[in-house]
Amino acid sequence: QVQLVESGGGLVQAGGSLRLSCTASGLTFVDYAMGWFRQAPGKEREGVSSINYSGRTTYYADSVKGRFIISRDNAKNTLYLQMNSLEPEDTAMYYCAAARTDALVVTAVDFGYWGQGTQVTVSS
Repeated sequence: QVQLVESGGGLVQAGGSLRLSCTASGLTFVDYAMGWFRQAPGKEREGVSSINYSGRTTYYADSVKGRFIISRDNAKNTLYLQMNSLEPEDTAMYYCAAARTDALVVTAVDFGYWGQGTQVTVSS
């Protein structure tokens, strides 16, 4: 079955960096658009960034534009999110998601597979 496993979360000071990874199995990775979402306690899930199957087309939420970089390695079945200049407002559980399409997917409802999440905590 399809499995998405996130890693790389942790505790970091404001201004620091983290790189999240999401390793996929049980699917042909190159057939899937991928995305990163986050959810903070008491808040709704938010789309952070998405990438199409080839990696040539990306989307970023305004709140992370210029600070986060999404990428993928189709040979390694792995999705990445490089997070720089982290702010306390970035504190959340981060989830990766997969959608079987060659289009860029942005909205959560269009993703069919989800990981369990990795916690990112940014201290001020």
